[in-house]
Amino acid sequence: MTPYPTERVALFIDGANLYSAAKSLNADLDFRKLVDMYRAKAVLVRAYYYTAVVEGEEFSPIKPLVDWLDYNGFTVVKKPVKRFTDAQGHTRTKGNMDIEIAVDMLELAPRLDHAVLFSGDGDFRRLVQAVQAKGVRVTVVSTLKSQPPQIADELRRQADVFIELESLLPEIGRPRGAPGSLITGSDRP
Repeated sequence: MTPYPTERVALFIDGANLYSAAKSLNADLDFRKLVDMYRAKAVLVRAYYYTAVVEGEEFSPIKPLVDWLDYNGFTVVKKPVKRFTDAQGHTRTKGNMDIEIAVDMLELAPRLDHAVLFSGDGDFRRLVQAVQAKGVRVTVVSTLKSQPPQIADELRRQADVFIELESLLPEIGRPRGAPGSLITGSDRP
């Protein structure tokens, strides 16, 4: 779905989910191109990027990306990764950003015509439905081209439009590891 030139649009990027989808397509994304693409097509109100970060590490592979995004007009929403031990005694990490995405999208909905969600997480189906009930069109960007598909069927069906991430790669992608890529194989949003 192409936004209208006067349409107020916001991008909601689930960093870990989008990273996984791009990785499954063997591609890196150029976030400058992504924002420029939407600015050229509509009135970009806000571009959110959501990620969990590991605190206390001397070097984090996500830090350069988060710094770049923050400096280049993105609203970066981050929270610390939580570590826990499961029933089998294995240490696990959790950094789910679903609530943050849902709150921001619902709060911004009255000032939007169109929300673009970069995630395939089926948990967002009800969020998309609620935002649509406020009169906002919702586009979901993810991929069916991976095995298994990165997009949940219920989310794809709920969206006004589903955009296959692979179809955007000529405009916003780079081959994995290409010079100047903003996400490389070692980065993990």
